[in-house]
Amino acid sequence: MTAKIHRTDDEWRELLRKKGAEPLAFEVTRHAATERAFTGKYEHVWADGSYHCICCGAKLFEADAKFDSGCGWPSFSEALPGAITEKVDRSHGMMRVETVCSQCDAHLGHVFEDGPAPTGLRYCMNSASLEHKPK
Repeated sequence: MTAKIHRTDDEWRELLRKKGAEPLAFEVTRHAATERAFTGKYEHVWADGSYHCICCGAKLFEADAKFDSGCGWPSFSEALPGAITEKVDRSHGMMRVETVCSQCDAHLGHVFEDGPAPTGLRYCMNSASLEHKPK
């Protein structure tokens, strides 16, 4: 496994700025904000390729794992092995499972157990935390 990537908030802001990430990317990835439903740039993208962490570039999902869940955020039925770390999230009076990039701890979204077979999982991700790379 590769060593964890650690940066200051200012370093993350500058890195995201240089990448041309959307303004919300810093708040989503570093402070667990959430973009509004149906507003993310990848909600209706169905191109081949893969999805990577906007912060560190780690590959998280293959595009063929993406499905239309109707929830308003890009959804995936499975992550690449070891790409995502799960954490208990008790914010907003709920108990959910937060997903973060295993490489840099960027907040990605949440995972729910209401997805399609065979995994039964729905990785509900913020577009602002992702970067799509075509095949």
